[in-house]
Amino acid sequence: MSKNLTKRSEDYSKWYNELVVKADLAENSAVRGCMVIKPYGYAIWEKMQAELDRMFKETGHQNAYFPLFIPKSFFSKEASHVDGFAKECAVVTHYRLRTAEDGKTIEVDPDAKLEEELIVRPTSETIIWNTYKGWIQSYRDLPILVNQWANVVRWEMRTRLFLRTAEFLWQEGHTAHATQQEAIAEAEQMMNVYADFAENFMAIPVVKGVKTANERFAGAVETYCIEALMQDGKALQAGTSHFLGQNFAKAFDVKFANKEGKQDFVWATSWGVSTRLMGALVMTHSDDNGLVLPPNLAPIQVVIVPIYRTDEQFEAISAEAKQLMARLRKLGITVKYDDRDTHKPGFKFAEYELKGVPVRIAIGPNDLENGTFEVARRDTLTKETVISIDIVNHISNLLEEIQANLFTKALSFRDTHITEVYTFEEFKDVLENKTGFVSAHWDGTGETEEKIKELTKATIRCIPLNRKEEAGTCILTGAPSTGRVLFAKAY
Repeated sequence: MSKNLTKRSEDYSKWYNELVVKADLAENSAVRGCMVIKPYGYAIWEKMQAELDRMFKETGHQNAYFPLFIPKSFFSKEASHVDGFAKECAVVTHYRLRTAEDGKTIEVDPDAKLEEELIVRPTSETIIWNTYKGWIQSYRDLPILVNQWANVVRWEMRTRLFLRTAEFLWQEGHTAHATQQEAIAEAEQMMNVYADFAENFMAIPVVKGVKTANERFAGAVETYCIEALMQDGKALQAGTSHFLGQNFAKAFDVKFANKEGKQDFVWATSWGVSTRLMGALVMTHSDDNGLVLPPNLAPIQVVIVPIYRTDEQFEAISAEAKQLMARLRKLGITVKYDDRDTHKPGFKFAEYELKGVPVRIAIGPNDLENGTFEVARRDTLTKETVISIDIVNHISNLLEEIQANLFTKALSFRDTHITEVYTFEEFKDVLENKTGFVSAHWDGTGETEEKIKELTKATIRCIPLNRKEEAGTCILTGAPSTGRVLFAKAY
């Protein structure tokens, strides 16, 4: 199974595409640009959802749901927003089909044209702020802290499973506040929630920062982001949180009476992560043998495989395995006992290695006699023999160790791939030969940013929040700069 994977060093893109399919995460569908998320892949997404949902609710947010279809006129109310999404919108123009004159084929009924076209949501700011107008009259109605789990459509010509598809799953938070300070604090808080989730749950180190004006979300005053680095040295935007100012409130006339009795426009934020995180997970940790999943995200944390020759051996091993499974489950550990008689142990070992199961336990007749288990860990591909009396605590500690090890390994890679440069020649050399984040001075203009992108295909991933103020000169123009930003080629 895993032996058929292209090696990362040979063709990283091909390796990724093959792995997503072979590990049963997702596949392309009959609809161009759209994917089918298979049960194993969706189980990982469900774990992401559950943890994020818990974190959102702990910070006071509630879930709601808004329509998939948005009247076209709503988009025209916020100019920069429509400019940002106009080329990605799918449009519904008719509401009925009919049988064609040949009596066999189906066609759009020309008499069923909508009075106003509907946009299949690329994001929900417009429909939500039109709704909020009816919810908000006074400061007593604020804040509104709402999140939505949904699908969105952004028409894409070049697609890749999880990373860029025409339809994808995500969550989008939309909050309304009485003051600018509250809204900014909310946007920063959600960026920190995403960073916490990425690092402590996905074992992916991230850089927190703000986007440049050119890279901001359409309609935002400020975009906060977390940026991750993949094994091929390309960056991936893992989450964004936007301070929207009063732009959408003004566009949809959402006012409230403040404590002084005066009318004011509401302050807004929006924030989201998507199934793109699945791509980040694959590319951060996996290897030439298949997926490597952090225990916190693995649908199956431990798999038990019996090794036997006789029915009697199988029955004795099964009794031991089921007892161990029950003990592990009491600790909240997800366990699978693979007692299929249609596949040999070697096949099962390869299958679970490909699917990234963190821990594999093998039990054979000798193990029963000796009171031991063979324990293999996916992250290091090492095995050890553990006596049965210690097995439950050992597995519990091992899962924590694997989670920490994956983060440490990814952090080491990230930190050794942040390179400071002083000249444009150094900049280009690092991008071509070392890859990763390039820390460089920039003169702060959109023109220079676009020129560097045109010449190198590298973009400013973020202005790091923890950067030091440092006088320097722009690598391209030589103009003064007040600090370094992080460039990279990106997904």
